[in-house]
Amino acid sequence: MSSEALVVVAVAGSGGASAALDLRTRRVPNWLTLSITALGMTFAAAQLTTISMAAALGGFAVGLLLMLPGHLVGATGAGDVKLFAAIGTLLGPVGIAVAFVYTAILGGMLALTVAVHRGRLNHTLEETATLVMTGGANVATIERPSSDNRFAYAPAIALGALAAALGF
Repeated sequence: MSSEALVVVAVAGSGGASAALDLRTRRVPNWLTLSITALGMTFAAAQLTTISMAAALGGFAVGLLLMLPGHLVGATGAGDVKLFAAIGTLLGPVGIAVAFVYTAILGGMLALTVAVHRGRLNHTLEETATLVMTGGANVATIERPSSDNRFAYAPAIALGALAAALGF
């Protein structure tokens, strides 16, 4: 198996497992993100892929830095941040940056689909605009359990990372 194929299989498997758990439980467990991180670091240490140890660590750092602002304003959960950073160990810094673009696009499409399905598209668009324009001043309103606006984001991460791994 080529190193690129190994990365695709690892990203597909870890992303698929994360998406399935997030859809079922609305959580991405720490044991899973730690396992993905260990897998990426092991691949790098054993030189099984083209990602070096430095690139694996860089991918982790870039993934963390790209997702953390969304978490700080209440747009994503901590599990999503850790998952994205963990997948960065498999993709490296450039690959995880590409994955971020795909994930953002897919996540936006998913959010719109969920909002339409729940009959709250206008409200979601208004709250999103307020979130962006105020730098997160309405996070408390968005985070209310009764707001019915939360959804599993790991599927978007999984598909975005897979697109990057496949070289799209």
